[in-house]
Formats: sequence, structure tokens, C-alpha cells
Amino acid sequence: MKNFFKSCMLASLAILATSCNNSRDNSSSRATGWDLSGRDGGVSFKTDYEEQEAGPGLLFVEGGTFTMGRVQDDVMHDWNNTPTQQHVQSFYIDETEVTNVMYLEYLDWLKQVFPPSEERYKNIYAGALPDTLVWRNPLGFNENMVNNYLRHPAFHTYPVVGVNWIQATEFSQWRTDRVNEKRLSDKGYTSRDAYKNSSADNVFSTETYLNAPSKVYGGSDSITRGGRETDRKLRNNPDSTNVYVQRKDGELLPAYRLPTEAEWEYAALGQSSLRDYNSYRGRKKYPWDGQYTRSGDRKTIGDQRANFKQGQGDYGGIAGWSDDGADITAEVRSYEPNDYGLYDMAGNVSEWVADVYRPRVDNEYNDFNYFRGNVYTKNAITEDGKVKVLTADEVIYDTLSNGRIMARNIPGEIAQTSIGDQETYLRTQFSKSDNINFRDGDKSSSRYYGEQGDTKKDEEMYNSPDNEVTLKDGKIDRRYDDSTKRTTLIDDHVRVYKGGSWKDREYWLDPAQRRYFPQDMATDDIGFRNAMSKVGSKSNKGRRTRN
Repeated sequence: MKNFFKSCMLASLAILATSCNNSRDNSSSRATGWDLSGRDGGVSFKTDYEEQEAGPGLLFVEGGTFTMGRVQDDVMHDWNNTPTQQHVQSFYIDETEVTNVMYLEYLDWLKQVFPPSEERYKNIYAGALPDTLVWRNPLGFNENMVNNYLRHPAFHTYPVVGVNWIQATEFSQWRTDRVNEKRLSDKGYTSRDAYKNSSADNVFSTETYLNAPSKVYGGSDSITRGGRETDRKLRNNPDSTNVYVQRKDGELLPAYRLPTEAEWEYAALGQSSLRDYNSYRGRKKYPWDGQYTRSGDRKTIGDQRANFKQGQGDYGGIAGWSDDGADITAEVRSYEPNDYGLYDMAGNVSEWVADVYRPRVDNEYNDFNYFRGNVYTKNAITEDGKVKVLTADEVIYDTLSNGRIMARNIPGEIAQTSIGDQETYLRTQFSKSDNINFRDGDKSSSRYYGEQGDTKKDEEMYNSPDNEVTLKDGKIDRRYDDSTKRTTLIDDHVRVYKGGSWKDREYWLDPAQRRYFPQDMATDDIGFRNAMSKVGSKSNKGRRTRN
């Protein structure tokens, strides 16, 4: 017995010693034994990083396997929504749709930083404005929404609409930069009010800060305010491994972006509380449990769970009874969230997602983080070998199909260029920069098509209208394609949107439903929410990294 207790004590001491060694060795390399903390002047890495923080407005969604596509009530057997099994990585997504007041903050920032009164900036602000005329109907009186929906405080917490896909993408980039800029300021890496004093030649960009920190804020290390010079960046901060915060410090968040179609559908299903076989195989019809749109809970029995069109001429139900509380959009959080805590994943407004629309989801080629729309780019490099940061005079504008002019970028961002043969040579997984048409069913989209002298290289599967809109001498020249041989509206510029809206019938509330719309056009029933990739572990349990 004494030997038994002695053995137990020795084992416990060994475990304790191992634990202590692991704790001490957390800052030492398992490859070389060198110190990685930077205290000895050597190579430095962050050795005490925990889990990624959720950005403002975001909730965590743990990834997993699910059935993507139409399963319930597939009476038409839609060939463009065949169920496929997919796996989605963990990510973060907005608790609610982006609201009017959130978008107004963006517009106000653009107006202050790039005054539309200056000729060279006027299209930056004008191009970001939502189209409030989407509310007009030739046989409807909707001028109240045209004049008030975006800006009146009564609608501040309603989802923004009239925003096209491109505008939603630009908002996401702006949100990324403003969130990271404030994080640096709050943590003392920049002056406290640096993010409050931006100007056209003094703008913060996350990617510029990471790739060319000396060029951020227009290349100015200091500003003068009240006769006193204030440092833009806090040098020699003991919490940083360098003069500037780097990606390896883990302080900056990944980019806000539109969710992929697979991510949005997975999040909308809210399957966290369901572990039965039917749920796994796609038998869940709505973001909530059950087969009906009305609540069966004792406290809310009979209440509608979403904002949708209940019948012909019935957008909310009978006043005072059986009413869903809205006729157009409703305030966010007006209905119960799904199991992930996400609001309005069915009804209220449909939502843009990142994907280019194609009828076929090619899970035979890829069933992991499925996404169609990859266009790979790289930072443009100047002749002196440095990244090219755009100035106020180098903003690139696009003329959209409806004649609207939008800025493709803003000053302070890094110019992008397509990748070339140097990046694709002998790669086995991709061979070009633009992969939108990769394996979408047409012969010419195959990877090696045309390399053997094929004369039909210009053939296209999607024979969509080819309207021309050009800007000449400040005037827009519109030329409509009046061909009678067009067979589809699908092309490389239509994007998927998901979820039912306030003007859709119950059929569209199923998260699996998918529709498409031109990326440069807007409606009164499509909004959006942002997502953010999860770095590190699949779960969110506060694991620490090890060397």
C-alpha cells in the first residue's frame, strides 16, 4: 500500500512538472527552443493569443455539415435547387440586418471625408446613396417611404433597402476599416481620436496599415491639433511585437463581408438545438422549429413568427387581430430569433449574399465552404517595389448598367491587379484570376478549353442581353440590346439573394430558397447583413495557441 501511494505521488509530481514546463515553454519554440516573445531581441510572435473576439454586431456560428438546397415542399422539383451535402467552417454573422442608421453612419462619414461639393469626390458619396425610388409603384401611393424611409428617425432601426450588391460590398469594406481603426485607437496603438479626424488625404485602411504602415493616414506619422503635434501611432508599445501592429499580433479583426450562400443558409436554419437525423438531412422547413408560421408557445400562441405577405392584398393580417405587426418592413428584432440568436432570417427583407448565381451547385468538385465568385487579385506594386496606395486623384469609377457612377475604391486603399502566370504556373487547383465560370456546365468554362486550338473559344453558355452604357464628355450614352435571340438573364453580374421578404408569400421563407438579381440594381425588399470569417479553432471555447 505504501508503494502504491508513493507511485501516485511520483506520478502527480511528474504531471505537475510537465504542466509547469509546458507553461514555461509557451514562449519557447518547439522547433528550435529559441525564445519567441521578443524579450531577448530575437524573432517575436504573440504567444498568449486566445480566441478571436466577435466584431461589433456579430454572433458566433459554429460550422458543420448540413443539407444545402430545397427539401421541403419541393412541388415543382426545381432543378436549380437540388439538395447537396455541404460543410461550412465556423464564422460570425450579424445579429440583425444592416439598419438605416448603420448605413446613414456610412453616408455621413463619406460626406465628411469626401465632400460631394468637390467635383473629384461627388461620385463617391452619390454612388453610395441608396435608391429611394425603389418604393414607387405606378399604381400605388408610396411617397411616404420615398421621402422618409431612409432618413426619418422613426425608421432608424428598420433594415436598409434600395442598396445594390456593389454598395453592400463597399459598406462591408468601410465597416472593416472603421472597426479596426477604432480597435487600434482604443488599445493605444494610435492616438485616441485619430479615427475621428479623417480627411480625403488622411484615411485609414486595414490592408494599407498591414502592408505599408508608413503610408497609412496619407503617410503622416503625426498631426497638429491645437498648436500641438500628436503622434498618429504609438511606438514601442510593450503589448506590440513591432513599432506597428502586424497580422501576427492578432489585434486586427478579419474583414467584414457578405456571407456566402452556404453560410447564410446554414445560419438561417439555426440547427444548433437539433441533433436528430431529419434535421441533419435537411428536414427543417423554417429558421424556427415546427412546420407552421404561427407560434405554438403558450405566451405567444397564434402570433406570426415572421413578416411576410399572407395572401393577396394581405401584407399584415386583420388590424388588431391576427396581425404580424408590419405591412412593409418591420423593426429589427421584432420577432423571435432562431437558435443561433439571429433575427429575421425569414421575412422582413431578403438579403444579398456573396455568390454569383448559377443554377447548379457543383458539390462534385467541392463540398467544403462552397462559393462561386472567386476573382483572385494581388496588391499592385510600383517600380520601386512598394505597394501602390491610391491617392485622391487615382480613384477608379465604374459606370453601372443603369448609368449610375460608383467608386470602385477610395483614397488610402491599396490598388489591386489580377494575378498572372507567375502565380498560376504549375498549380493544380486554379489556373486563372477570374474563376466565376469555373465548371458551371458550359464547355468553354472547363479549365483547359481552347488550349488545343479549339476555334469555339468565344462560345458562352449564358446568352444574356448585352446592354452598353458609356460615359462620354460627362453624358451617359445608353444603348439597349434589342436582340430577339437572348435566352436568359443569367450572366457574371447577377448575384444570389436569400430569404423571403415582407412582400413574399410563405413559400419563400424556407432558407433553402434561392433567387438572383443584377448586382448593380436594387429593390425595396432586398437588404443585407455582414459576416466575418473565424480564425483558429472550429469551436469558440477560449483555447490558447501553442508553439
